[in-house]
Amino acid sequence: MGNYGVYIQVPFCHTKCTYCNFHTGVVSEGRFAPYIAAVQQEISSHAKLFETAGISMPLDIDSVDTVYIGGGTPSLLDPRLLSNLLQTIRETFPCAGDEVTLEADPETVEPDKAAQWVASGINRISFGSQSFVDEELQAAGRRHRREDIFRAVPILREAGIRNISFDLIAGLPKQTRASWWHSLSEAIGLRPEHISVYMMEIDEGSRLGLEVLRGGARYSARDLPSEEAIAEFYALAQAELASAGYEQYEISNWALGGYASKHNLKYWRREPYLGFGAGAHSFSGRQRWANLHDAAKYVFAISADQPAVESVEPVTQKAALEEEFFLGLRELAGIDLARIERQYGVNLKEKVERLRSNGMVERRGNILRLAPAKLSISNEVFVELLR
Repeated sequence: MGNYGVYIQVPFCHTKCTYCNFHTGVVSEGRFAPYIAAVQQEISSHAKLFETAGISMPLDIDSVDTVYIGGGTPSLLDPRLLSNLLQTIRETFPCAGDEVTLEADPETVEPDKAAQWVASGINRISFGSQSFVDEELQAAGRRHRREDIFRAVPILREAGIRNISFDLIAGLPKQTRASWWHSLSEAIGLRPEHISVYMMEIDEGSRLGLEVLRGGARYSARDLPSEEAIAEFYALAQAELASAGYEQYEISNWALGGYASKHNLKYWRREPYLGFGAGAHSFSGRQRWANLHDAAKYVFAISADQPAVESVEPVTQKAALEEEFFLGLRELAGIDLARIERQYGVNLKEKVERLRSNGMVERRGNILRLAPAKLSISNEVFVELLR
């Protein structure tokens, strides 16, 4: 028996940000309704579709207590589509609806839409704010500007949203220490309940990343801060957010008391969740599976009453143990070594001691945590742990 989270992927945007490596696209609004209809059908028919795909779906769902509608930019959708979607979830699963999150871009927020969001059961908004400096937003290909954030937040508060999260990116093109401090200060001044800070990643999956790897100059590729500067920005965020009363509970996430993301905690704690929509991922405890990334192929499969599942992987004992480390250690509360050793029948004393002596982790009793100085380079620690 257990509580599940539900994730809905909406892979549509106004524009494609230069740093984005997600499978999203800019499409006509005419494709929104057919896509959401397909997602509703996948939800309603999930048991049959999962069985056809070879997924051993447990029947012991106590409740769906978190829903996260992400993207893409799901706030582009007509609020009636979102309402219909949430109604389908409630009709299909026992729902508690403790936390229902909608990702939104500031320029898409309007009073009537916000009121309809709240009426449909949405009680948390995750803002893709990224920066409060217009020059940085423009360089990154963002559509909104600083004034859009300041316009949108009061609208959401007036509509009844009492849980707002801001995303900020450390390492945007043209970003300096001073401009980063400015973004942090403005974000804190608006007093959202939650703030996420992501460090810029360079890979060939984004236009900016590919340009950097090629040594080009497009997309302000030569105006990126250095890795050392980004690490400094992260440390500054830690200090400023702590001073403002935000508790860091995960590598990239800070919250006021009681406002840690319940849905995202499921990922790090290896709790079950079901993903619906193109490119959505799911985890049952025994298996992980992912849907087709291409939205058109996804809609075609579901419309033909066929599963849209692209891959299914069993979670082996070895894989589960690895996940305990690289997911669990993202939380600053750390992981319980005694439980892990008991559950997986392993002795980790030698490995943990090596990492502790190298300053990568710290241990207090049975609790293992990343060393505070290593949070900004956590991936390097995870690589060492999994050797």
